[in-house]
Amino acid sequence: MSQPASNGPEPESTPSARLLPGGPVAERILADVATRVAALTREGVTPSLATVLVGDDDASAGYIRIKQRQAAELGFASPHEHLPASATQADLHAVITAFNDDPAVHGLLVQHPVPRHLDYDRALQVMDPDKDVDGMHPLNIGRLALELPGPLPCTPAGIEALLAHYEIPVAGREVVVLGRGATLGRPLSILLAQKRPTANAAVTVVHTGVGDWPRYTRRADVLVAAAGVPGIVQPEHVKPGAVVIGGGVRYEGRRLLPDVDESCARVAGAITPRVGGVGPTTVAMLFRNAITAAERAVGSADSAGAAGSAAGEKLR
Repeated sequence: MSQPASNGPEPESTPSARLLPGGPVAERILADVATRVAALTREGVTPSLATVLVGDDDASAGYIRIKQRQAAELGFASPHEHLPASATQADLHAVITAFNDDPAVHGLLVQHPVPRHLDYDRALQVMDPDKDVDGMHPLNIGRLALELPGPLPCTPAGIEALLAHYEIPVAGREVVVLGRGATLGRPLSILLAQKRPTANAAVTVVHTGVGDWPRYTRRADVLVAAAGVPGIVQPEHVKPGAVVIGGGVRYEGRRLLPDVDESCARVAGAITPRVGGVGPTTVAMLFRNAITAAERAVGSADSAGAAGSAAGEKLR
């Protein structure tokens, strides 16, 4: 039987990158955390993660609810202090100091951002660095730089864990981080350059102040977008077959605006999804820092080693 006449050329198939969702990575990290929570509970200790929210920003309140819900599921106590938007710097410091002094509180976070009249960095310096589950206290950033045990910044640690989980080789390869922010770009560059099987990369940090930044991103084996500029990474900025990790986002109301345009999946070999990529691993690492702080406080585990080296372990 003759075939029907074609109405035109067959459409070309569009290649699609392998997706790297953060959910499976977070599940394995949190399963380990749950086991460690149970061990502490058997010793009569309830691990505790305290949170502080200043003002009534809807997104910030939502993040606190997510953390409190996860805390309840894992068996953490989750004391919370909600200060009004009119709170003073002294009010914020007083709350932090009270949590510092409470031996039943093992981990502490102050939700960022705070109202404009408050200085978040000053508040962070008041915090006990050993209770800093975000890993952003200046002492903890110094520990990271010197490869000393301490809580790791959550988003960078989550990215290393994600790459390890999906068996993406990093050691000896070129990693380019687009963005130099204190919470992601800078600490990630330090973390992935350290001598460790899941790191040990040649890391380049580039940013929007570099006129020809695409020259660097186009040569990356692994590209991490951390600029916080919606859609800044387009397909022409990606080396064919590269791994692309979307770490930077902004919000327009409730709408998430990622740094990496979804069309980059046509060029990349592997890519994090628009939603559910780095976010779940960030939350999971926060609870890993919290359980490590609780173990350290009661002397139930060699938590120093766990805090300093567990970010990129291969999770099986």
